[in-house]
Amino acid sequence: MDSQTAVNKMAGKGGNMYKKNGRGSSRAAAWLRNWQLYLLIAPVLGYFIVFHYIPMYGVQIAFKDYIASKGITGSPWVGLKHIERFFDSFYFARILWNTLGIGVYELIAGFPVPIVLALLLHEVRSSKFRRFVQTVTYAPHFLSTVVVVGMLMMFLSPVSGLVNAVIVWLGGQPVAFLTEPSWFKSIYVWSGVWQSMGWSSIIYLAALSGIDPQLHEAAKVDGAGRLKRMWHINLPGIAPTIVVLLILNIGSILGVGFEKVFLMQNSLNMEASDVIATNVYRSGILGAQYSYSAAVGLFNAVVNFVLLLTVNRIAGKMGGSSLW
Repeated sequence: MDSQTAVNKMAGKGGNMYKKNGRGSSRAAAWLRNWQLYLLIAPVLGYFIVFHYIPMYGVQIAFKDYIASKGITGSPWVGLKHIERFFDSFYFARILWNTLGIGVYELIAGFPVPIVLALLLHEVRSSKFRRFVQTVTYAPHFLSTVVVVGMLMMFLSPVSGLVNAVIVWLGGQPVAFLTEPSWFKSIYVWSGVWQSMGWSSIIYLAALSGIDPQLHEAAKVDGAGRLKRMWHINLPGIAPTIVVLLILNIGSILGVGFEKVFLMQNSLNMEASDVIATNVYRSGILGAQYSYSAAVGLFNAVVNFVLLLTVNRIAGKMGGSSLW
């Protein structure tokens, strides 16, 4: 190798090193320039790492016969024993049907209501009336679940409840709503719709505020009324937001909350109120069957994750918005 070739090679290496150092310095400069943003997001990242990712280490007890004295690592592996036990259990069909039924009912009944409310509020011209409606519809969101269930017990009581008083006044017979299995899902879902519809409409109102007003002006010139503008401008304008939230809702369709179901649950409506969350509570907390309850919870999470991926992929292939 002659001296000139060696010099050229050394120059090339030096150039590459310079490029790498240049990229590194520019990346470091970008980090330093935006350090306030990274500092702002650090608590959120820390929360998810500490409370969501690190505890995933314990998921392995779903595949073990967990013995507290031996710890997680010392407990023997049993594979899919606990998941198979859940599938073979006497109440598996009831638990899955109740959880899926409540989740689908919530999606069908509760998902469109905030969209309709946001569309209607957007068309209100009186600012005072709009603020009044927003206050009335937002307020239930700030009530605790315990308070909401307490209100349901008061209003639906067969002895002194307001609803049954109206039924008797109209000539009917009192109905024990909270002990009738056939009423449980409807009471659970519609009370949830009442509590959350105002708060859930905020994101749609924000999306509606981003629609170009010139579209409405052009539609008015063409003679379009409010309903047509709502259907052909507002609804398509917030369609990406609707699709993304729909994907997220379907992805948590089996994630029926524990607290409200548990508070409304009793021995008479157990046939309709027993869901995966309450089953995990009874077997895991009360029965100290930690491995079994972890397996049931893992099954629930995996099904929700698969639904999320499937719906997101379908939405992406249909040309609509998707999460990724």
